[in-house]
Amino acid sequence: MIHLQKSLKAWGTPDFEAILKREIEQLDAAQLPLQQGLAISSQVTDRPFQAMVIAAREAPGVIRVKAGIFYTGVIAGCSCADDPTPIDEQNEYCVVQFDIDRATADASVTLLAE
Repeated sequence: MIHLQKSLKAWGTPDFEAILKREIEQLDAAQLPLQQGLAISSQVTDRPFQAMVIAAREAPGVIRVKAGIFYTGVIAGCSCADDPTPIDEQNEYCVVQFDIDRATADASVTLLAE
């Protein structure tokens, strides 16, 4: 479960976006739907990703945040000695929605089709 306590505490302050961005970027990439968001590669790399807050608003019981995630992927080959597939990183981007529970700071994340 994703827990965004610092972001919840910062809600309504000028620091909210910066704190949320920092908290998202400290998450384990496996907690985000990055693999499902790949567009031009087949495997997410373990390089750090970056987040960008697009919008944030209150909804019943939650803070709903739309965020862009910048990350990299590779086109995985068969790893054979004669495999001509180069291991080039590709820049990837996906948009996700975080719903942060106003009472517990627990957050769910959903990949958006954008």
